[in-house]
Amino acid sequence: MKLQQLRYIWEVAHHDLNVSATAQSLFTSQPGISKQIRLLEDELGVEIFSRSGKHLTHVTPAGAAILEAAGEVLRKVEGIKHVAQEFADDSKGSLSIATTHTQARYALPPVIAAFIQRYPDVSLHMNQGTPMQIAEMASEGAVDFAIATEAMELFSNLIMLPCYRWNRCILVPKDHPLTQVSRLSLEDVAAHPIVTYVFGFTGRSRLDEAFSAAALTPKVVFTAADADVIKTYVRLGLGIGIVARMAHDEDAEPDLVALDATHLFAPSVTHIGCRRGTFLRGFMYRFIEDFAPHLTRDVVQQAFATKSRAELDTLFDSVELPVY
Repeated sequence: MKLQQLRYIWEVAHHDLNVSATAQSLFTSQPGISKQIRLLEDELGVEIFSRSGKHLTHVTPAGAAILEAAGEVLRKVEGIKHVAQEFADDSKGSLSIATTHTQARYALPPVIAAFIQRYPDVSLHMNQGTPMQIAEMASEGAVDFAIATEAMELFSNLIMLPCYRWNRCILVPKDHPLTQVSRLSLEDVAAHPIVTYVFGFTGRSRLDEAFSAAALTPKVVFTAADADVIKTYVRLGLGIGIVARMAHDEDAEPDLVALDATHLFAPSVTHIGCRRGTFLRGFMYRFIEDFAPHLTRDVVQQAFATKSRAELDTLFDSVELPVY
């Protein structure tokens, strides 16, 4: 069994069983990958992939277990490389992040700009996706950090570090009748068509919980994953927008008015998640602290030393998170 063979089966499984696409991504030949997979299967005495002619059709039950073990091996190998790199030169390396549009567009730019200036020899990679995709990438070790509000609690192997609290605003055009209401109620909001996030994005669950608790059924006429798209359709008169407060810039968007909604919805917490057991390099600790100053190296190490989600939550029970 060779490390290269484990890499091949892992990459094939994560390229939708497309050997040709895998070969392109690894800069090698398709026949070479197929041969090495066959040699591994022969050595192990089981099929990892089922086939129809020359095409791989699905992962076998044995293959699923082997792939899980292979992923652990590859992550440990990557961890060894990170340890060596840290001692060889702690200012060089790479950092990969998965996050949502809202975080990438509104929360991360100053952090990333400062990080790149401080670590010009660290290659920074950002992946965007749904909260579930983001959490899966971190859980599988495909990225170093996941930054999101939703979904990460579903993965028990992620250390979730709370970064900040945030809430929402109601976005309307300047001449909208809601601008004349001194203090909005959920009934006021539910009386209008609503444009907001797709379920599973940017704390959307908090909206649904609030309306449900008040026995109201909001008329959500349009959803999107991108706050800028939501604002476009608010401008078109499709409905009132419900977005993260940080997603509105009064100076850049003078045609829209942000109405306070902090009393209508429970606040949400954005977390930075990392796979348990990950070796964190010096610049990774610095990135976390730049994003959330209360997450110092000492605090992060304490978090990684916890044994359960309950113990981790207890660690942050008394921490007063910043509010945005």
